[in-house]
Amino acid sequence: MTGRIGVPAVSLASLLLVWVVAAALTADPQILPQPGALVAPFLAEMSAGTLPYHLGRTLLRVLWAFALAMGTGLVLGLLMGRSARVNLWLDPWLVVFLNLPALVLIVLCYLWIGLNETAAIIAVTLNKIPNVTTVIREGARALSPDLDAMAKVYRMPLGARLRHVILPQLAPFIAAAARSGIAVIWKIVLVVEFLGRSNGIGFQIHLYFQLFDVGMVLIYALSFIAVMLAFEWLFLQPWERRARRWRGA
Repeated sequence: MTGRIGVPAVSLASLLLVWVVAAALTADPQILPQPGALVAPFLAEMSAGTLPYHLGRTLLRVLWAFALAMGTGLVLGLLMGRSARVNLWLDPWLVVFLNLPALVLIVLCYLWIGLNETAAIIAVTLNKIPNVTTVIREGARALSPDLDAMAKVYRMPLGARLRHVILPQLAPFIAAAARSGIAVIWKIVLVVEFLGRSNGIGFQIHLYFQLFDVGMVLIYALSFIAVMLAFEWLFLQPWERRARRWRGA
């Protein structure tokens, strides 16, 4: 436990030290301010409620897109991994969407649906579904045939088979898809907000980019990174370790 906490803390401290040295070498706060110079404007944004508001809007979009992408990708990946016929039909679609740039999907969703919340969430979801599907499909292909045969011999209902046979084996793959998914989704959400929303972290970064305010850009970016790191360490990593425990990993 000490190593799990101490090593990441030292690693982040080293990254902070690199920032301090780089800012000192630059010697221009308009290019790269010192970390301490961000404390006062950060507290001002927090006390005014501006940062919590925009952070909340971005988190809501991330959670919606994450839930939709994981749910849809889980179903598609399981179907494609378990059925050669379904995989034959859907694999070309998967390849197309895997290679379709995120920016193109975002722009098309805004053009077709409008500059609204629905278009923003759909754009992010469509960008992530192919990656989740690919990971889950490989997990479905790796399912133990012996356990599958046992379930058939005991005539387990579909629901019981999913709960006790399939999902426990898929759990490490679901955890991997979730960890990579949350990291990619929030970055795409920022692009979506940058291009076509009137609130959120991406919108604020766009605003301060136009004002050439590097400090405020860093404050909003780092605030969301801190939230994602907390989510990663407090939820995703413990869940992944628990998911791998039955394998003895």
